[in-house]
Amino acid sequence: GFANSTVWLIVTAFLIARGFISTGLGKRIAYIFIRAFGRKTLGLAYSVVATELILAPATPSNTARSGGVIYPIVRSLSLTFGSEPGETARKIGAFLMTMEYQATVITSAMFMTSMAPNPLVAELAKKTANISISWGMWALAAIVPGMISLIIVPLILYKIYPPEIKATPQAAEMAKNELEKMGPMKRTEKVMLFVFILILALWATSEWNKIDATVVALMGVSIMLLTGVIRWDDVLAEKGAWDALFWFGGLVMMASYLNQLGFMKWFATTVGNSLAGWMWISALIILMLVYFYSHYGFASTTAHVTAMFPAFLAVAVAVKAPPYLAALTFGFFSALNAGITHYGTGPAPIYFNAGYLDQKTWWKLGLIISFVNIVIWIGIGFPWWKVLGLW
Repeated sequence: GFANSTVWLIVTAFLIARGFISTGLGKRIAYIFIRAFGRKTLGLAYSVVATELILAPATPSNTARSGGVIYPIVRSLSLTFGSEPGETARKIGAFLMTMEYQATVITSAMFMTSMAPNPLVAELAKKTANISISWGMWALAAIVPGMISLIIVPLILYKIYPPEIKATPQAAEMAKNELEKMGPMKRTEKVMLFVFILILALWATSEWNKIDATVVALMGVSIMLLTGVIRWDDVLAEKGAWDALFWFGGLVMMASYLNQLGFMKWFATTVGNSLAGWMWISALIILMLVYFYSHYGFASTTAHVTAMFPAFLAVAVAVKAPPYLAALTFGFFSALNAGITHYGTGPAPIYFNAGYLDQKTWWKLGLIISFVNIVIWIGIGFPWWKVLGLW
């Protein structure tokens, strides 16, 4: 498992994410969007969403992306408008905190490298159903429902949980001042931007260039080391990367042997027999909903994927559901289901513990947005994946 290329893709993507944070490029991108579109509250929300979307493909730790880069900015914006936990929370802070967390849940589903368990999903799909999901296939399948979710979810939150402040000229001014403090782009930022564009281009065209995604990521990290964007000490200090190596290396090995020893086949046959006579589409949707809302019992997306993805995919294939359709939907739902609780994934405790929303409100809004995402990713995703020839 520790020699698995997918495991090393996760490790190297963590190191690329460190470059965004250490160079300040992530913050600069956020402030550029806020300066351009942040004069209205809804525009400010979409500026944060745009930052999420730009950073997501190369930051597999949504905790680093959302908690490390974007949370301090959202917090500063809230305080700029006098919105603090308690009586003034609804001015703008509660809306921004909820909106950003739901946005990071959506972007986590959109790219294979936007959340650590996503490459594990692809690896488990290969071992369980013998199907290969590339970075480009994942991104292409997710782009349409993902973009629609990113447009609709902030709008719905703006309607059902509206901020009191609707105009935010101070936000654009604050972003302008912060950019002036940062000064012109440093050499390390320019190199980081080049690396980011290079790896995205190679990942997106992997069907043609035939370069393995992990090799591309290693190339990016090598360039960052050789040019001084990150140092070897940074590599050693990236605990998230090495933690992921040990966890995922062991998990991939165990998943391989569960499949080789016949457990998955036995489980799929046993559960599949109880669904005998069902149309595959009905059985698949039931399985998807159970998979989605079972996340109430998990505080980790990795734990959820490890415990349930192979088994549910095996059952879906056993009832004759198209393998790619089932694997991709379970994969996307593995990220989207984190939006329902205040402990569903890494950034959740960060935003909840800011104190702008109570648990009842957080769970209620999370449940409503979960309905919206399910409708979009099934209602629009299924036809889109049919167009792509995935089922």
